[in-house]
Amino acid sequence: MLWSEIKKWAKEKGYETIKDKDGDITSYYWAKLDDPQASGVSKSVSKLAWDIYNHITDNKWFDHQTQMKQKEEQSTEHIEMSNYATG
Repeated sequence: MLWSEIKKWAKEKGYETIKDKDGDITSYYWAKLDDPQASGVSKSVSKLAWDIYNHITDNKWFDHQTQMKQKEEQSTEHIEMSNYATG
């Protein structure tokens, strides 16, 4: 993902983004223009895009990923218990 593309996309969605480079460390700040309390800082362009997307969708993507991880962990636990019982 290119910084310029994400910056343009964020602006279209009503967000301000700032890239701050301090030596080898780059930080990306974002804030909702009509709600400055809705803001954050990201360590990469892709993380910036996800953070803004999660804010736009009220964390639906994050919630989906959390649920999938829980299901995967339960499935793995079930398989381990089955192997233990038959082992």
